[in-house]
Formats: sequence, structure tokens, C-alpha cells
Amino acid sequence: MNVNGKHYRTIWLKPDDPKVVQIIDQRPLPHRFVVEDLRTTDEMARAIKEMHLRGAGLIGAAAGYGMYLAALEAPQSSMESFMAYLREAGEKLKKTRPTAVNLEWAVERQLASIPQQAETPAEGVEAALRIATEIADEDADFCRRIGEHGVKIIEEIYEKKGDTVNILTHCNAGWLAFVDYGTATAPMYEAQKRGIPIHVWVDETRPRNQGARLTAWEMVQQEVPHTVIADNTGGHLMQHGMVDMVITGADRVTRCGDVANKIGTYLKALAAADNGVPFYVALPSSTLDWTICDGVKDIPIEQRGDDEVKYIQGLHEGEVKRVLLTPPESPAANYGFDVTPSRLVRGLITERGIAEASEEGLLKLYPERR
Repeated sequence: MNVNGKHYRTIWLKPDDPKVVQIIDQRPLPHRFVVEDLRTTDEMARAIKEMHLRGAGLIGAAAGYGMYLAALEAPQSSMESFMAYLREAGEKLKKTRPTAVNLEWAVERQLASIPQQAETPAEGVEAALRIATEIADEDADFCRRIGEHGVKIIEEIYEKKGDTVNILTHCNAGWLAFVDYGTATAPMYEAQKRGIPIHVWVDETRPRNQGARLTAWEMVQQEVPHTVIADNTGGHLMQHGMVDMVITGADRVTRCGDVANKIGTYLKALAAADNGVPFYVALPSSTLDWTICDGVKDIPIEQRGDDEVKYIQGLHEGEVKRVLLTPPESPAANYGFDVTPSRLVRGLITERGIAEASEEGLLKLYPERR
């Protein structure tokens, strides 16, 4: 996607130093655009944990590149010591964000593939870079294909309505959350490219305001008509026919179609169901967790520090400042995600097509998982 007219991915190797991974640091957005250099596994783990980068697909790509950095750091004396170091680094990376399944998927892909492609540590470094690049390229391609499948839904609504299609989204499942294109936003960008008039309702998404800060910033960069709304506004808009469809992303989807996504997604799905508004979830297959069915019971929900709830960040007199919202003594709970049961999901938009949110629906698209 574009930033001030220049194309960027969210993660890449530094052009003049391939031992350095560069990312867009999302923390200062939308007020400052900062590119951060990451040179070690510890720096990558910190960037994931402290949300310098975020989003299921990007976390997976970052884990892939984190394993490449680990390969650069690993002992070169033998494959045994080299792989032992990589396994230790992989465990460190996996502990940073427990809910998004893409992270573990990318680490395990590296650990499984490197021994198949390398006989020496030097070859292992080359393999780790090759696999990290494959993960990133695959993520971007899958998101592009999600856009091509998801735009058909927008086209159908436009053909029936004959007017602007109003889409509500929650959190940021845009290109900032992936390597490029995004998931929830990919059909929107494809609709824009095809000349279909759309307008996007952007939830602010407390407590970290990824919608107000990141999705809205993307919409500005892509010149997509949009309006930022408070998180609790969506139900009202749906009651008054002002939302034609909802598209969100996901951090983990079970084999039975339950969806873990940013906290507040479940409430949007309930409002959509009550008002007959179709609710879709867009995701690449790397976000599918085939090992579990009951999302409410089995998906681990990350709990983050209470400062994210108690403080808010914004621009004041040219400086990004942090402001306390609550009494200092008040404790706060900060659940990062919730689970939307499959019964509330109209369809899952994947790189292979649109699936019914059920085990059988997913298996029709992924028969190799039977």
C-alpha cells in the first residue's frame, strides 16, 4: 500500500544491510511515520510484545524474520547447536503474543523446513531467510486474493442497492496488520479499484485505538471515504439501516468457525445478527487453528497491562502525549480479544474463497485437512 504516494510493505530487509529487518513502527501513527531497524531476536520479540508491530499476518511474518535473525546469531560450529539455538529463540518468540496463531505457525514452519533445506549452519541461514521471505510473500498474496473473493460480496450489495455501500469494520485488519493489502480492507481496496462507491465506518477500537489511529490513517492514504465512530455507535447505525455489511479480521479461527478477534468484535456480531446485517470475517489460512473447535473454551485470551485502558495517547501542541483518563487508584481489566461464535458469522473470506463458518464449510475449501 501507499504512504504519501510511495509503496511500502510493513516488514522488509534493509536495502543496504540484509542483516537488518525494517518495520513500520505503528506506535507513533497516525502522527509520525517511523521506520525501525531490528537487528536481533530480542529486538524482534520486544517489537512483537510491545506492539511496535501487530496484526495476525504481520506477527507471523515478523516471527519468520525473527527466526532469520536467530539464524544469524546462532552458533556455526554444528547443525545440532545451530538448531538448538533456533528452537530456544522460537520459544522466546512464541511467548510474546499467545492469541494470534500465525506466530506459532511461522516459528514451527521455520523449525520444520530449515533441517530439510540445509546441511550446514551457513546453509541454515540462507534457508531461514528464504523461508521468511516466502512467509511474507505468501501473506501478501493471500491478502490480495482475499480482496478478489471478498469484493464479490460488495459488488452484489451495490448491484441491489444502486448506491454507496456502507461497510463497518473493527480494529485494524488492514495492510498495517499484514505484509500488504490487509484482510478486512482488501475487499474495500479492490472495490475502490473497480469503481464501486464505498464508505467505511471505522470503529475507534479502545483501548489502543487501532481503528481511529491505524485504519483511519490507511483510509486517508488510500483516499477511501470513511468516518471514525466511537465503539458503541455501531448498533445504532445498524438499527437505522446505515450499515450494509460488517467485515473484520481475525487473530485465530477454529476448525468449527469460531473467531477470536480484537475485543468488541463479539458485540458487533450480536448487533449485526439482531439487525440482519451480514457479518463477515476475512483471514488467510495461516490464521486457522485446526486443533480446536470451541473457541470460547479453548482459545487463550491475552490480558494486557491496565495502563492501556487507563491512559490514552494523542497529539497535543505538536507533541504526542499520554493522558490519564481514570482515577489513579482505579484498577482496570484489559482483555485483548473476544470470541465470536460461528453462528453469528455469515462467512469466512479466505484466499481460497468464501466458506461457511463451520467445520464442513472450511473443509470444502481445505479438503487436505480432513
